[in-house]
Amino acid sequence: MAVLCLLAGPVSAVGLVELDIAPQELTTALEQFSRATGMAVLVDHGLSSQRHTLGVQGRFTPSQGLNVLLDGTGLAAHYARADAFTLQPVQVREVPLPAGVAPGLSDRNYAAAIQAGIQRSLCRSALTRPGSYRALLQVWIGRDGVVQHSRLVSSTGDPVRDRALVNSLQSLRIDRPAPSSLRQPVTLLLLPDSSGRRMECTAGDGVPGQ
Repeated sequence: MAVLCLLAGPVSAVGLVELDIAPQELTTALEQFSRATGMAVLVDHGLSSQRHTLGVQGRFTPSQGLNVLLDGTGLAAHYARADAFTLQPVQVREVPLPAGVAPGLSDRNYAAAIQAGIQRSLCRSALTRPGSYRALLQVWIGRDGVVQHSRLVSSTGDPVRDRALVNSLQSLRIDRPAPSSLRQPVTLLLLPDSSGRRMECTAGDGVPGQ
């Protein structure tokens, strides 16, 4: 049975708060967030103990800061009241397919479409261009082919690159609608050149200016 722990700050924060939470284990970061904002956090350690956050720096409302803190974790906040929330795994929102659009291909063929879409996105930046790092990612894709959520399962070792990877996946659209049988989340392994198995950027996908 998962252990639940209630973390509470002294006073519920109103308006903007200054947040300076570095990339780290999510459970520890939530403790810092609770102290900074006064929000009560009901944490299921079975969900949070094996996850990392990319952190949050700057002035935000508590809800905005929490969204940034959870970005790339695969978890979402569900509010019990304005100053208290729990965490739950993200779910794919049901979205209707546009009129006249046919359902997606088989899971096997769709995997190639996913790789092509993510490859194009990563190749747009020198920081995320595949070949020099290893990373394990998960994505949740709606029926319309739009990436709704992502999770960085293992870090590249560079917090700046980690953030860029997660940002590159936000609202990414795959060329084809997802098949209804697609198992979520989809797991992606990015490997360095030395592995012999990696994504490669084509001439058309090159970094702007190169």
